[in-house]
Amino acid sequence: MKARVRFIINPISGVGRKGAIPELIATYLDLEKFDYDIVYTEFRGHASEIARVSAADKVDIVCAVGGDGTVHEVGTALIGTKTKLAIVPAGSGNGLARHLNIPLVIEKAIENINEMHILHMDTVLVNDKPFLNAGGYGFDALIAKKFDEGKKRGFLAYIKLVISEFFKYNPVNVSVDVNGQVKSMPVVMCSIANASEFGNGFCLSPKSDVTDGKIELVLLKPFRFWALPRLAFQFFRKRAHKSRFAEIISFEKAKIRLSKRIAHYDGEPFDVKNELHVQVVPKSLLILSGRK
Repeated sequence: MKARVRFIINPISGVGRKGAIPELIATYLDLEKFDYDIVYTEFRGHASEIARVSAADKVDIVCAVGGDGTVHEVGTALIGTKTKLAIVPAGSGNGLARHLNIPLVIEKAIENINEMHILHMDTVLVNDKPFLNAGGYGFDALIAKKFDEGKKRGFLAYIKLVISEFFKYNPVNVSVDVNGQVKSMPVVMCSIANASEFGNGFCLSPKSDVTDGKIELVLLKPFRFWALPRLAFQFFRKRAHKSRFAEIISFEKAKIRLSKRIAHYDGEPFDVKNELHVQVVPKSLLILSGRK
């Protein structure tokens, strides 16, 4: 019996040629292995609704076609189910897809589904909010909020936003109770990493592994503007853990108190409580990865 694949396409996410995707699916998906259908999202949150219904209907694979926000909606709806998540990256950052070595070329990403490389992936739960890849409560949260509110997409628009906001940003004060130690300090970023990168090659936590039963707390301490080029180089070259401004701590559970209540989970902006209980949920999502 053929496996069933449902493609959920976000027609407005990121950049790229969304109109060509149905024809590419018909061409590159192995139709001897799979039956498929395609559903387009019509509003924010729609992908989650479709994914939940798909899991209840025992669809074998639900494929998120879009950016990190679409992957977040679809993937979090599939946590704890037997339905597998696949990704065809068609967004601006594609952070989780990059970590999982899923091809960024649409045709090859569709072909990757045919290989059926299945991982039992960890996810993250913060109070009642789950996420898959990375979350944050500092400068990254502000950028996620501003980027979401803006009309422009793509890497260049993102970089322009980062530069324009950096020089007027005030650090957030955090208190973190992790692994039996309490740290209180101002930080530029207080981030949680399950996978290694935000997207576009920006590697937040080089040693993060989505199957190791742990997540990483990434604290980026305040720094002078002259340190920014070297710091950016370290993050993009997967050397963030070598920076004197960064501290990365592996953990299973932590408590975080914040002075500012904005956050992002997988690049999606959220308002949050001042006190957060963070934990890894081991092997809670079935996901198709790329080749290593």
